[in-house]
Amino acid sequence: MEIAGYIKTSFVDYPDKICTTVFTAGCNMNCWYCHNNQLLSGKHLNFYEEVMEHLNKRRGQIDAVTVSGGEPTLNKHLEEFIKEVKALGYLIKLDTNGLKPNILKNLLDHNLLDYVAMDIKAPFSKYEKITQVKIDENKIKASIELLKNSNIEYEFRTTFSPDLNLDDIKEIAKLAEGCKNFSLQAYKSVKNDVLGHNFSVFKEAINIISEYIPSVKLKGL
Repeated sequence: MEIAGYIKTSFVDYPDKICTTVFTAGCNMNCWYCHNNQLLSGKHLNFYEEVMEHLNKRRGQIDAVTVSGGEPTLNKHLEEFIKEVKALGYLIKLDTNGLKPNILKNLLDHNLLDYVAMDIKAPFSKYEKITQVKIDENKIKASIELLKNSNIEYEFRTTFSPDLNLDDIKEIAKLAEGCKNFSLQAYKSVKNDVLGHNFSVFKEAINIISEYIPSVKLKGL
């Protein structure tokens, strides 16, 4: 398993759990506002041995491991790594963009995931504008349905980037309707001349999402 970086102790990456967060390199999207875009090339040092040493030492002190990226489902050793970590007694949370529903299904079918956070980047009319790649929307839809019909904890989340308006938020909420949890994340500027939405617009967005999803969290403001 190629691990491009990690956070030893995180209190925010797994709801209500203390976790170690590991980052895989490489992604099948190229979102213009990504704060982890240094991981896109896949050319990084591998911290696997260091991470496993840390996890062995911290058993009983850390609850979980969050596997993030980049896009973890691109890593051919993901399942093997998760099995190894779960054997140590850790819960597993996966962060994913949903473009690999076959990988997600396999992990769910083998009971290897305890929590999944899946990004819904935009309504499908704007997906390619934000991700800057060709998107098969059927794969996104398949991953959404897999999680809705799973028996694990999960959330869908959207970064409220400047590209998105309140009508877009409504379309996203409709896609996620019936889910257990939804997070609306604040856009953090990567370009000084591109400003995010103000708090009043976020409040309107939360009200719109709440018409379709009972549990909505606002993150990053």
